[in-house]
Amino acid sequence: MDYSKLCQKGLEIDPQIRFAGILDKDGCLVFGIHKDGVKSLLDDDEVKMSIHYTFQRWENLKNLEYKIGKEKTSVNEYDKVTLISIPFNKNELFLVSSEPKSDYNDILTKTKSIMEDFS
Repeated sequence: MDYSKLCQKGLEIDPQIRFAGILDKDGCLVFGIHKDGVKSLLDDDEVKMSIHYTFQRWENLKNLEYKIGKEKTSVNEYDKVTLISIPFNKNELFLVSSEPKSDYNDILTKTKSIMEDFS
């Protein structure tokens, strides 16, 4: 799997996207890339915490799949950023962060489309 190419295409979906990355089945960031000129809002340790919390939330909700079905997407809006996660290739998670006022429904639709090309 060419994660670099997938994440680069993810960045190109919308000018409001700040970051694209992939978590593996163990919750490790296997690849991530920021848009040129965009600084992370979090320091390295805070990024690790954010990734851990995202993965933990995803794992915890898997316990309810038998009742509510599989998670399709998760969108968390904050004052300074919108965080999007989409399950990918059964045991991975595609992460996108965007500017807070971005059209995340459009970003989701386009992201899912490019993910199909890499499945």
